[in-house]
Amino acid sequence: MRRTALVFTLVVAVLGAAVFWLTTRTEDDSPMDTSVAVADAMGDSDTTGYARADRVVDFTFPEDHGPHPGFKNEWWYITGNLDSEGAARTPGRQPGPGARDVGFELTIFRIALRPPTGEAPMRPVTADTGRSAWSTDQMYMGHFAVSDITNETQYDVERFSRGALGLAGAQADPFRVWLDDWFIATADTASRPLIDGAFPIRLRAHGNGAAADLVLTPTKPMVLQGDRGLSKKGEGEGNASYYYTYPRLATEGTVVIDGDSIEVSGLSWMDREWSTSALSENQVGWDWFALQLDDGRDLMYYQLRNRDGSASMYTDGIVVGPDGTTNRIEREDASLQVLDTYRTPDGSREYPTEWRLRIPDQDLDLHVNATFDDQELNVSVRYWEGAVTIDGSSQGSAVRGHGFVEMTGYGEGPASPNAGME
Repeated sequence: MRRTALVFTLVVAVLGAAVFWLTTRTEDDSPMDTSVAVADAMGDSDTTGYARADRVVDFTFPEDHGPHPGFKNEWWYITGNLDSEGAARTPGRQPGPGARDVGFELTIFRIALRPPTGEAPMRPVTADTGRSAWSTDQMYMGHFAVSDITNETQYDVERFSRGALGLAGAQADPFRVWLDDWFIATADTASRPLIDGAFPIRLRAHGNGAAADLVLTPTKPMVLQGDRGLSKKGEGEGNASYYYTYPRLATEGTVVIDGDSIEVSGLSWMDREWSTSALSENQVGWDWFALQLDDGRDLMYYQLRNRDGSASMYTDGIVVGPDGTTNRIEREDASLQVLDTYRTPDGSREYPTEWRLRIPDQDLDLHVNATFDDQELNVSVRYWEGAVTIDGSSQGSAVRGHGFVEMTGYGEGPASPNAGME
């Protein structure tokens, strides 16, 4: 699922604030002083006139790396764990005393402002159309965050822009999605063929004291989530997303924190989803895990949370082997227990920060722990998105790793399912 049509449609609820922010924001990328509840933003969303994810389709590349304007929501999402000595991608190796550990997130969202009409989403003013060059059917939102793990400090920033006049947009060939001077795009590859029509990719973003300039190259094939890329979110036809993942991307480049430039390397994770969906009436948020293990396996697991605190039946996941083979994980195949929590300084939200995740069929028993507690993003929809470490066992052997966890809807409903101290 991956925050599925979720974070996206959230933006619809804050478009009024976004439009105001677009006309008044300053160059320091100051966050909006606004927060919207996930359930309020996702409920009662009008999907009339939009395409729906209601059947299995064949993905085509590079076309599907680009935009799908017939759908209401879309995002390009990347997270990673990096350091200045490469320990984050070397099995069994720990950072040396001089290493600087960082996590990062860059997500660019496309949000349709109205159903498609068959016209291009943005057109310059002409005598024939009479439309302003500023006119657009598309809004773009970006979230960028750097977790300075070494110093336990998070830097995050949010941007909005309209999909007109080249301010923001997306294209498939050559692949590029951008918002102002932030971008995710095919890297300069004159000397080598592209992987899936787009990789390696380069990303650049900055704001609020941090910046990243990174190149990412897949070391495993792309993975289709759900039923051959159709990820169902709830009851009803079309309440689903199209969803694929690159679970292991070798990453290198530069991260800047408060003017300190750090050469880094490590592993990243990329998710792609497009949909026209919303949270069901009884759902309040979700917990999503992207974990990279030092035995070469990768694991995605998410649970939608119901208002009564239980896990939705649409909980799902996948284990990706070192060779790219996959095993789907359903709700009854896994057990997720909360071991510890963190309360935000204002006392309004309490997030899990330590978990035990067990998948008996894969002989996995994992202890997942936040690298530090305060990794909540101060953006228009408050959520916790942070770097985690992993240790545990599999088939009688110790296993370690790194990853990212995203949690939404906290402070708006009951705690995570199966919460409790062992």
